[in-house]
Formats: sequence, C-alpha cells, structure tokens
Amino acid sequence: MQRIAVFCGASKGGDPLIHHAARIAGQAIAARGMGVVYGGGHVGLMGAVADAALQAGGEVIGVIPGFMVEKELAHAGLTELIVVHDMHERKMRMHERSDAVIALPGGFGTMDELFELLTWRQLGLHAKPMGLLNVNGFYSPLLEQIGRMEQDGFLHGPTRVRASANVDELLDGLMSEVVRVGPAGADR
Repeated sequence: MQRIAVFCGASKGGDPLIHHAARIAGQAIAARGMGVVYGGGHVGLMGAVADAALQAGGEVIGVIPGFMVEKELAHAGLTELIVVHDMHERKMRMHERSDAVIALPGGFGTMDELFELLTWRQLGLHAKPMGLLNVNGFYSPLLEQIGRMEQDGFLHGPTRVRASANVDELLDGLMSEVVRVGPAGADR
C-alpha cells in the first residue's frame, strides 16, 4: 500500500478526542511509510491529519477545488497540492491517487465522499479496502444502519466496511485487504 485517502471534517468538531485521533492517524500513516491523500485544506480535522503526517516526515497530497483555494482554505505546506474544478473531480483524483480509504468523523462532505466510493466499490469500479475510524462511537449508528441495509437485501457484493477506534488496528486490517486497482477499476 502506497497511499491512503483520508476523508474527514473541515472543522474540528466538538470532541477533543476526535481531533487527537486525526493527528494520530496522520502520524501513523506516515510512520508506516505511506502517503496521505486528502481534501487539501489547512483547517479542522483535515489540517490536523496533514500537519501530523508532514511533521512525521510523510508525503501529503492535497486535492482541492479552486473555489476553496480562493477562500484561502488550501494548505500551503503540502508535498503536492492538486487544484481541481469541482467536488466530483476532487473525489476522482483522490481515488486515482490512493490504494485504500479511511473516513474519520466529519459532516455531509465526508459522508458524500465515503458513500460515493462505497457505491463505486459495490458496482465493481474499484476493489480498494475502506475503513472507518470509529472514534468515540462516532460511526456506530452508521454501522448499525449498514447492517440493516444488508439484512434487508439492499446491499450486495463487497459492501463490508472495516471499522475500529484504533488507527493501527484499522491500518493493519486495510493492509491485509489491499488489491491494487487502476483508475478504471482494472487490476494493475
């Protein structure tokens, strides 16, 4: 595994444990010699992940829409900053540059990114492992809902999402599942 896409909030949220976990995630990814691909911002959990990975000597690639650069939200100290046209292109570029996905807590944007890539995986467009950093039970209600959707027959194929409150445990699990795929979903 070379790089992990990290989806997370552009705000810190109200739970200091979540902000701390974002920093630990950035450090842990870099400590394993892997790069971070994320939304390119310097604020919130995004900034915490990026700053921690950079401080640990890791590669950090940000992918950010131009309108966010204009609002001065782009992180200025990244290994690479890719400016794209819109949010859809952002998700595609992040997908193309990563081998696995982790979602930390976040809001609608995080959920959008997570569910789009889950949908692509269910449709067979990629086979990348996906995980949730379930800090303080943040994703427990979502995991329960996913179980219900499976039980009621609305999900099929590779719908499993790995979840853990421990970033090292989550990374170990994702690394055990890695199947490298190209941008169009073909094995490489």
